[in-house]
Amino acid sequence: MPDAAVNRFQAVLFDCDGVLVDSETITNRVLRGMLHELGWMLDEAESLSRFVGRALKDELGVIEAHTGFAPDDAWIAEFRRRRNVALTDALEPIPGAPDAVRAIAAAFEGRIAVASGADRAKIELQLAKTGMLDAFGEHVYSGMETPRSKPAPDVYLAAAAGLGADARKCAVVEDTVAGVTAGVAAGATVFAFAPGGPAHTAPDALLAAGAAHVFTSMAELPGLLALAPARSV
Repeated sequence: MPDAAVNRFQAVLFDCDGVLVDSETITNRVLRGMLHELGWMLDEAESLSRFVGRALKDELGVIEAHTGFAPDDAWIAEFRRRRNVALTDALEPIPGAPDAVRAIAAAFEGRIAVASGADRAKIELQLAKTGMLDAFGEHVYSGMETPRSKPAPDVYLAAAAGLGADARKCAVVEDTVAGVTAGVAAGATVFAFAPGGPAHTAPDALLAAGAAHVFTSMAELPGLLALAPARSV
């Protein structure tokens, strides 16, 4: 990647699910099964539409409204247990993501971070299983550890601060409307990943949320970062 990328952006902040790892259908299948046990018979398309890109803790009221059951700590813990087993068995990286992450890490001299709405255990499990955890080092940030989840910008602001970067001079890589909204609210330039398929958001929706660029293959990302200007501030 040309050195110009480093001059345009101070750091690159990645979402995890759907951007680095192909986890959304796995996690959603576990959630859908547990909702079926509560009597809410969602099909795959509706479940993906309702829950992908949203923190589970923000959807507990929706689950209660449809099932009459208020998810408690034990239910959430069981969901995470089943989810982690499924991810350990079946998770794969997004095609091209490991190579793109390492190329970007080298070009930015390690100034990259993961900023996910998921819990830390899930993020680290997924990055470890797909061989990317070491590329991020200590710069793994969970929205569960910030005051507000995406679409609020908190986790991206925390990641930028952790890298000593101005969020307005960072690139954010996202794949959902909530995530794009969070990146834009942080002042970052958002690159939206839209490879198609039921677990990914359509390009038009990502652009409407404020994404500056849309791309369809992780192999494109290093070159895009080298060519795209950061937001003017």
